[in-house]
Amino acid sequence: MRLAHNLVTAYGLDKKLNIVRPPRASVNQLTRFHSDDYMEFLSRVTPELAELEPEHTSVYLSGDDCPPFDGVFEFCSISAGGSIAGARKINHGDADVVINWAGGLHHAKKSAASGFCYVNDIVLAILELLKRHQRVMYLDIDVHHGDGVEEAFYTTDRVMSVSFHKFGDFFPGTGHVRDVGIGKGRGYAINVPLRDGIDDASYAGVFRPVMTAIMERFRPGAIVMQCGTDSLSGDRIGCFNLTMQGHAACVDFMKSFNVPLFCLGGGGYTIRNVARTWAYETAVLLGETLDPVIPYNDYYDFYGPDFRLEVQPSNMVNANTPEYLRKTVAIIGDQLRDLPHAPSVQMQSVPQDWDEASDNETDDFDMDADAERKMSARQRDARIVPLAELYESDDDAVPPNAIEGAVYHHTGTSSRPLRAER
Repeated sequence: MRLAHNLVTAYGLDKKLNIVRPPRASVNQLTRFHSDDYMEFLSRVTPELAELEPEHTSVYLSGDDCPPFDGVFEFCSISAGGSIAGARKINHGDADVVINWAGGLHHAKKSAASGFCYVNDIVLAILELLKRHQRVMYLDIDVHHGDGVEEAFYTTDRVMSVSFHKFGDFFPGTGHVRDVGIGKGRGYAINVPLRDGIDDASYAGVFRPVMTAIMERFRPGAIVMQCGTDSLSGDRIGCFNLTMQGHAACVDFMKSFNVPLFCLGGGGYTIRNVARTWAYETAVLLGETLDPVIPYNDYYDFYGPDFRLEVQPSNMVNANTPEYLRKTVAIIGDQLRDLPHAPSVQMQSVPQDWDEASDNETDDFDMDADAERKMSARQRDARIVPLAELYESDDDAVPPNAIEGAVYHHTGTSSRPLRAER
């Protein structure tokens, strides 16, 4: 995340974004999807506690891919808080395109962590969007199947989950083309299983017709798109052969439908290419063109030896034959034809947003611990002050919560609303 953020700011893209620092997700918010017992364990687990309670650890954090670490709950609440706040921005009409590259943890289950994912911020964001939108589409272009999100909405027709992924002897082992949902949700899970080595042309040849058909049939009110970069060529875990431009073309294509779009991060294990791609896709969403020569930044050496904004394909064999891809598209087309056009939803009152004053249960404890404080640490963090707003020279002191290059002033409280762009 630091590399991606640093590259975004090095290109000056942050000056064209409305940057906000959302509150962390509270336990009450997290348990809108996750079970109470799992969140209780996650909120107190440490490496030492995990060893003392192996019976709980084996249930909630099984396997080697989700180890307990110091600060795990803090990390989860920050990631999920960003996705919930982003969904809220779309609900309130404050933005039609939102980015949270720190989100996209699509494997987490209701009562257990899975695949480096502890809390499923995507499900929480979709639940927030469903307060205002009749239908929400979830789109996943990570190399791994978006199993946690699909499972959460497998029985509803209000969320269509669409996943393009490697299928076979590959984690998590789910996502067969015939896995289509059950009950009322039958037909609303779309799986596009792909083989090793798929390149830009083959991927686009499947992605565009499938997504066009889905948009015409389902007509979502909002799109949540997981942009995992482990589908890029050269990823340490992935096995696809997409370039940065091929990956970003999917983002650009979904943007062209002019439906509110929420882009999230996800997997990616060659970190220099993760940063390259998310910076490039930020520019795509802004409609900006970037210099292919990477500007100097704090992590400049990571991009050597070429120091260019590109991810080149390799010479790996594309195991996705035209016949296999045509057959897959045909199966999905048949599935979509059996669905009714844009299912209706019964009118009901819109649930209220969480009370901002109770977004984080630590506020009261924080302020009680120091009677001289006028606000909690969370409330201070929610304030973003541009460096140039109050300080006219380099000699002036810089406030500790200032964010370099910020264009907006966001207070994070209802008493001080968002200031207009300067």
